Order: sequence, then structure tokens, then C-alpha cells
Amino acid sequence: MAESGAETVALLSVVRGAPTAEELAVLVAVLASRLAGRDGEPTAAPKVSGWTDRSRYVRGRLPHSSDGWRASTFPR
Repeated sequence: MAESGAETVALLSVVRGAPTAEELAVLVAVLASRLAGRDGEPTAAPKVSGWTDRSRYVRGRLPHSSDGWRASTFPR
């Protein structure tokens, strides 16, 4: 519970059931660890494996030439 002035405000309340003190401690620890990394900054995206990276299938630009349309069907 957090105190603001003379009144007490509950930050977490149990709606159903009767958890033990240990169960509440685990819940608070998990929530605190999940929120510890959030400082208002977005987290970095997970690194994409080279095997699942879809951008490797995108072909680069072909040089401009009179036979460019033929080169578009050749393998890389």
C-alpha cells in the first residue's frame, strides 16, 4: 500500500481467492521485474535470425541496359 498524505491507497487488491503471503510476494516480484525495464523508452526489437529474415529474398536493382528485361529472369 502506498500512502499519499493521510489516506492509504491500495495499489494491488485480491478480487477472488485467498492467496498466501508467499504467493503475493511472488506476484509482486514478477510485476516489479516486468516493469523494471520500462523507463518510458521503447525496447529494442528482437534480433531476427538470418534463416527467418525475409529481406534476403528481395532482389536488388538491376543495371539499366537494353537487355535488362532478360537479366531480370536470370538467377543471381
